[in-house]
Amino acid sequence: MLLPNDLSAPAPLARGALRVTPLGGLGEVGRNMTVFEYDGKLLIVDCGVLFPEETQPGVDVILPDFTAIRDRLDDVVAVVLTHGHEDHIGGVPYLLKERPDIPVIGSELTLAFLTAKLKEHRIKPRTVQVKAGEQHRSGPFGLEFVAVNHSIPDGLAVAIRTKAGLVLHTGDFKMDQFPLDDRITDLRHFARLGEEGVDLFLVDSTNAEVPGFMMSERDLTPAIEGVFANAPRRVIVSSFASHVHRIQQVLDAAEASGRKVAFVGRSMVRNMKIARDLGYLTIKRGLLVDFKKLGDLPDHKVTLVCTGSQGEPMAALARMANNGHEIKLAEGDTVLLASSLIPGNENAIYSIINKLIDLGATVVHKGNAKVHVSGHASAGELVYCYNLIRPRNVMPVHGESKHLQANAELARRTGVPEQNVVVVRDGVAVDLADRQVTIAGQVPADLVYVEGQAVGKATERILEERRVLREGGVLTVLAVVDENNSLTEPLEILTRGFVRDKKAFEGVVAAVEKALARPQTKKIDDLSKLESVIVDAVSRHLQRSYRRPPAVMAVVVDD
Repeated sequence: MLLPNDLSAPAPLARGALRVTPLGGLGEVGRNMTVFEYDGKLLIVDCGVLFPEETQPGVDVILPDFTAIRDRLDDVVAVVLTHGHEDHIGGVPYLLKERPDIPVIGSELTLAFLTAKLKEHRIKPRTVQVKAGEQHRSGPFGLEFVAVNHSIPDGLAVAIRTKAGLVLHTGDFKMDQFPLDDRITDLRHFARLGEEGVDLFLVDSTNAEVPGFMMSERDLTPAIEGVFANAPRRVIVSSFASHVHRIQQVLDAAEASGRKVAFVGRSMVRNMKIARDLGYLTIKRGLLVDFKKLGDLPDHKVTLVCTGSQGEPMAALARMANNGHEIKLAEGDTVLLASSLIPGNENAIYSIINKLIDLGATVVHKGNAKVHVSGHASAGELVYCYNLIRPRNVMPVHGESKHLQANAELARRTGVPEQNVVVVRDGVAVDLADRQVTIAGQVPADLVYVEGQAVGKATERILEERRVLREGGVLTVLAVVDENNSLTEPLEILTRGFVRDKKAFEGVVAAVEKALARPQTKKIDDLSKLESVIVDAVSRHLQRSYRRPPAVMAVVVDD
């Protein structure tokens, strides 16, 4: 189904119809959030964050846009969480700050990770713990939960029933037939839902471009064990703080090689304690030690497990790479990056890899060893699901545009009619009525930036200014003028991060004098407008001279 270029706000939902509105996760890998509306009530599935790229300096995380539901928070009957990764639960604290009593539904481990996170925000959530195979009622929505395999334990797909039809939302999933926890994606349950009739299938698109089937997590074990066996000194493993399966493999390999393990970083320590306490992580007695006591052990007996596998500048691995961490890397250390690259993070990750190598470390990653496998279904697995479920309508979710389009093509090739496959972007509302999907309109779904305690204050204009400052520095012009706006003293030029070029300064002075000499400038009696004239003149001159000018500021003082 082709999407119109310009969409207006959706009309009120027709009686008996179901509206599905993604507020994040369609067009990017992260900040997943989908809102379901039926009979005047709202159900939210996931509320995650997106991690910033290099072009978004100063941003900590990026949230979904709550604008479309902010005036209807009292209509929200629940938030359903499919699993405990940050791109699915990281935005929940910010949503609950707007209405703290929204019930949050999820599996044991997912809710445990969320509750620990919410403590930092001083929020005590209303949680409803569910298991695979169970059913639950939230307002007009009947919910049924299905076990799915992912790169974190306790993942769930959710089937949503209303009188408008049956929707199946996979969350993130894959079809590993030999998972480390022996909990496979429940294809029998998928098949039963298919026999009932899935009217709308929302399916993970992240690996829709990857042919075939994903290899099993168990197949990584020999390569990980080989890293430990061959490392001459310390092994530093970087992974997501929620990647329990991979951490278990690391713990087992460390034990087999006679090493002790220390967790580094608050989120890593917190999440692994939760996973251990709940029985999702097995740590043999005596294996785990406080990293501050590692100095008492020989280097070849040490393993460190930390965060930072995506190049996050404040994470432990980045600080080690920049010599800003108390753990100092040295010649002969081995760094194992036990995760895949999230699109947009490639440059940051490769930069850290190069810095680690410059420090003398050996870096092992997915590109040079079989030490990671994705947690998302590839094309062969998606086709299998389409043929098993035979959905009437399909809406690819979770991915960039190329992933969504690739997933849509798989659906078409398995027989889903063209008009029943909808590829939409964030904010586009899709209505399900009479077993058929239609585009209803569009609501705001902008990127909402979080910087420290400030939420939504940074704008695209501010980020553009930061990019200019980062790339060209800043040049400030101080002008003292009389009542005719003529200079009474020589211009003063101050720079930060911009080349101190005498020729450039001479050109700046000439450009300002020429601008102030114009008859229309002489009539200006507002100093702020006069500052704008100077900024424009200087910016044009530097653009012609340098092609990448600094940010220009002007201060005009009336003599």
